Amino acid sequence: MGPFFPFSKNLSFKMAGFKTKSTTFVSTKQKYDIMKKFLFLIMVMLMACGAKQTTQQVAHAATTAPVTQMRFHCDSDTILINDLLKKGYDSGLKDANALVEFYAKQLLGTPYVAHTLEADEEILTINVHQLDCLTFIETLYALTRATLNRRYSWRDYAANIENVRYRGGTMRDYSSRIHYISEWIIDNHMRGNLFEVTPDLPHADYMIKDIDYMSKNPDKYRQLKNDTAMVEKIKRYELRRHRFPYLKRSWLNDKEVKAALRSGDFVSLVTRAEGLDVSHNGIIVVDEKGDPYLLDASMSGGKVMLEAKPLFKYLEKSKTNIGIRVFRMMQ
Repeated sequence: MGPFFPFSKNLSFKMAGFKTKSTTFVSTKQKYDIMKKFLFLIMVMLMACGAKQTTQQVAHAATTAPVTQMRFHCDSDTILINDLLKKGYDSGLKDANALVEFYAKQLLGTPYVAHTLEADEEILTINVHQLDCLTFIETLYALTRATLNRRYSWRDYAANIENVRYRGGTMRDYSSRIHYISEWIIDNHMRGNLFEVTPDLPHADYMIKDIDYMSKNPDKYRQLKNDTAMVEKIKRYELRRHRFPYLKRSWLNDKEVKAALRSGDFVSLVTRAEGLDVSHNGIIVVDEKGDPYLLDASMSGGKVMLEAKPLFKYLEKSKTNIGIRVFRMMQ
């Protein structure tokens, strides 16, 4: 016998789009059909909830995916990363730019060391004890993204480093690492990590340039000088006749420009050197007077430091750096 439903005379019953009117009773077959529709409706609702949960899990997986190959500078890298993330959590900061500035100041005094990523075989390198200008901004991105996602483990940091450092967010070989800032911002913007502020700055300009220094100077790169196949791979990703925005250094003391810059913005120094788009990276820190300064992993200073002069003064006498590009993290 089918399930029992106590229907009374002239009762209209509506469920899952089914409507029936009964005078004295509902047949077993009708009751069975109603139950099937009812169960079907429940299944649809459960599947919808399951799909939503799966989507949320996939979104979180982007920052917690296991990294199978890692190389650490020393045993205390993971301890330092966890300590930094705890400080970020304790700060209560929720804004991306504020977190970038916060973490940059936590790293003041960290020694400048070049070429920390280079090895015979490409491997995800985790090193917060030694930084150059690019690994510095990668580190700030990874710490900030983990904090924004409410993830406070060195594993989340490592996943974010892989995500921002490699094309498409996945490490494969040396050619999968993003070597030019112009491609770095294109790739990371497409994946929702960062966006470029430069075109929206007052007095922004554009230049067209071939970004191909590596393939034209393979002898200067450990991974390229004896590997013509890798040179060809790198060449495929280089940018030719590339048009990109920049702000000429002569505008850096302009009131409108200074008002548009924010502490915690990533900044790259545009170079006139052939084959290169930028020569140096750091972040902007705006002082109480509204003047932007460069906080960077400085080769000349030998450490992470806040430069002594405002940015326009810092670039004023440079023979090669002709302007800046500015990037911001997506919240």
